[in-house]
Amino acid sequence: MTLRSLVYSLYERRLAGKLAGKPVPQHVGVMCDGNRRWAREMGFVDPNDGHRVGAVRIKELLGWCDQAGIGHVTLYLLATDNLQRPAAELDPLVTIIEDLATELAEEGNPWRLRIVGALDLLPAHTAAVLKAAQEKTRDRTEGVEVNLAVGYGGRREITDAVRSLLHEQAAAGRSLEELAEILDVEHIAEHLYTRGQPDPDLVIRTSGEQRLSGFLLWQSAHSEFYFHDANWPDFRRTDFLRALRSYASRQRRYGA
Repeated sequence: MTLRSLVYSLYERRLAGKLAGKPVPQHVGVMCDGNRRWAREMGFVDPNDGHRVGAVRIKELLGWCDQAGIGHVTLYLLATDNLQRPAAELDPLVTIIEDLATELAEEGNPWRLRIVGALDLLPAHTAAVLKAAQEKTRDRTEGVEVNLAVGYGGRREITDAVRSLLHEQAAAGRSLEELAEILDVEHIAEHLYTRGQPDPDLVIRTSGEQRLSGFLLWQSAHSEFYFHDANWPDFRRTDFLRALRSYASRQRRYGA
């Protein structure tokens, strides 16, 4: 072990110790941003190598979340806006996401997967792979519940939720006027992709960008945010613990 790694190991242990007894987010949203940027900065010819390294980091992150006692993680992997990218750029990324979902679903891993996004916008093969990974992990109860946000857009999610609600109410024989009289936020929340889960307590974004980019627009109304300058492949356990420390130090007021 080098001196540098020894120092980081001791620092991580110290950070983890200071978090004992402090509030822990039950749901963390992570915007895994900066993979291509990292690849360019590291001199890789293929920018998709950044996504491949980033996928390895995701598996490490889930282990850190298990250790911290976090129950839910939502990973922003592919936005609806990203689907407009050229095929030469999009196709390799989609394949990396397929491989990641398949790997996370492998026997021996504790994580339960939920695919959140507009699967109808994805290639049929990709949608099938993601659905298979979700189904394979359906009965797992030990690890973090992992939402893979693929083909995801916050506005699209809200639109889909309202559409689903209208279909449900129509099937029950209720008119639009009747629905308008009783409609509240819970009616819509019950039709979101993340229904049944707590809203994210903490949202982390890497690469120095400080915007939501359509991520969990409805659910993040009262979330705490943590923006980190490093690109996603460089995100370390030390950085994750710092994010948890920052969260623990905040007084959550929920608008009060």
